[in-house]
Formats: sequence, C-alpha cells, structure tokens
Amino acid sequence: MSHDNKTRDCVFCKIIAGEIPAHKVYEDEYTYAFLDIVPIREGHTLVIPKKHYDYSENMPDDDFAAMMLVVNKLKKNYKSTFNVPQVGFFVSGWDVPHTHVHVVPMKDSKDITSKPLLDKTAPKFTDTEFERTVRKIRNSLQNQDN
Repeated sequence: MSHDNKTRDCVFCKIIAGEIPAHKVYEDEYTYAFLDIVPIREGHTLVIPKKHYDYSENMPDDDFAAMMLVVNKLKKNYKSTFNVPQVGFFVSGWDVPHTHVHVVPMKDSKDITSKPLLDKTAPKFTDTEFERTVRKIRNSLQNQDN
C-alpha cells in the first residue's frame, strides 16, 4: 500500500496494510472490520473504508454506502451471535482521524454513551478472548452467507 502524506501515520491505514496487527472479522474490496481494542461489549467492532477519509462527510456516496452495507450485515448477525436485544452503531473519527463506524452489541441502553468510555469500567479482553470472539463472528457470518 502506498502512503501519501495524510495516510503515512494513520493507524487504521497501517492496520489495512498489515503493518499493525488487528483482530479482523470481515474484509471486502472496500471495507475492513476488526474488533475494537477497548470494547464496550464483546463483539464491539470497527468498520472502516479501505481508502483514507478523515471525515465520513468527505466520502463519496458509493464508498459510504459500501461501508454502511457491512455495518448492516454485522448488525443483523450480531443480534443472534451475541444474544442481545439491540446492536447499535455510531460514526466516529475523533481518536483516529480515519472514518470509522463502531458496531456495538448492546445489552443495556447505556452501552453506547460516553460513560463506559470515560469511567474505565469497560471490560478488558485478552488476546485469547479476542480470538474466540473473532471465530464466533466469522463462523456466524459464514453460516449466514450459506
């Protein structure tokens, strides 16, 4: 992957290029999805465009639509995979200036608020737990596609 000045130091561009490891759950021509390293809940996933866009409003409609189709695919899958009443999502880009969508299996209405992110009580996961979650998601997605 060639890096221009904007993407040279982008953590997410480095993940896509394989320069930084990530717990990948899904990838296609336009998007890359991986587990958040500071999850709100098990299965908390980031969906990013493979092309670098600082802000989602700068994305061409086709690229944004491709990203949101993956978000919707994961949302539909995660409800049963993680046995939750709802799967929420939000578009972000504050901490890493590369458009990304958080997809969060929700057990509580407070799962997608700033509270768990600020009070440091969000669960911590080991690499083994991350890998178990990746296998769970991949198996479930594979079964969904069959």
